Amino acid sequence: MPETLLSVRNLQAWYDESQALFGVDLDVREGEVVTLVGRNGVGKTTTLKSIMGMIPGVKGSIALRGTPILGLSSHRIARLGIGVVPEERGIFSGLTVRENLMLPPVIAEGGWSLERIHQLFPILDERRNSIGTKLSGGEQQMLAIARILRSGARLVLMDEPTEGLAPVIVNAIRDLVLDMKRDGITVLLVEQNLRFATKVSDRHYLMVHGKIVETLSNEEVVHREGELLAHLGV
Repeated sequence: MPETLLSVRNLQAWYDESQALFGVDLDVREGEVVTLVGRNGVGKTTTLKSIMGMIPGVKGSIALRGTPILGLSSHRIARLGIGVVPEERGIFSGLTVRENLMLPPVIAEGGWSLERIHQLFPILDERRNSIGTKLSGGEQQMLAIARILRSGARLVLMDEPTEGLAPVIVNAIRDLVLDMKRDGITVLLVEQNLRFATKVSDRHYLMVHGKIVETLSNEEVVHREGELLAHLGV
């Protein structure tokens, strides 16, 4: 069995006086794609932000390859090999497509080359001198993912990558995540689209009220899809 890459224990987080996480426990092994599923507002995005050191006052334990990272600054965590694709994509409106793509530093060997990125996403080469925010929503999502792959990050946190996108783009992102998996890149995914999640993920954590309440296999998600969709309010 692959070694555990990311281990989270008793993770608690607050926004001012409001507690958002109430003791999250999860593990992600090397090369896995693992999904956090749950209703909006149950703490999925907060979990990703806590891992990246983006929320102050977090308590508990977060370890990367057994080394504690809780309390480190976001830029130090990123340089340890964790990349994040935020829900809002984070494309800079004052930069071109090429500048957005080249912005994150290369933190490790094994990052995807520009040639490989352009083969997968020719639009990023064709529109390289355009302002990044002038791309369509799906193209911006591809740009947000591509710049992390270029950096050499080996653990990628992805927050709702298919939200609001056309089916053809969702399929392209599915193929991309599977390519990442074949490359040995580990992914922790927040996703409401259960059918997409079952096509790319190895396991699923069900989150309710700031806690993990159940771990599900793909088979269990497919078998219980109706129940889970009702539970998620989809």
